[in-house]
Amino acid sequence: MIVTLLLAVAAAAHARGPVRASEGNTRGWQLMTPEERIEHQAKIRGFTTYEACRSYQVGHHQLMEERARQRGMALPQGRRDICGHLRPVEDSRQRAD
Repeated sequence: MIVTLLLAVAAAAHARGPVRASEGNTRGWQLMTPEERIEHQAKIRGFTTYEACRSYQVGHHQLMEERARQRGMALPQGRRDICGHLRPVEDSRQRAD
């Protein structure tokens, strides 16, 4: 029973996105101030729709790419869609095939 509870808690935490934003999972981390990092993480955790999250993510990436360009740096490409957990799950029962 304890294992089931722990798995449920872990799944719920994973569904909200990254537990902790860090250099390893946030594009442009090294180009943000500590305050910007906190604000970025709060925004990402606060989205309730994929569209809003994705729109913010695209804008954030553009800003970080511009900062990197100004400093002569290259940003690594993103590995994970941080908004993916907000995509609606298609219900096959509702489709009229």
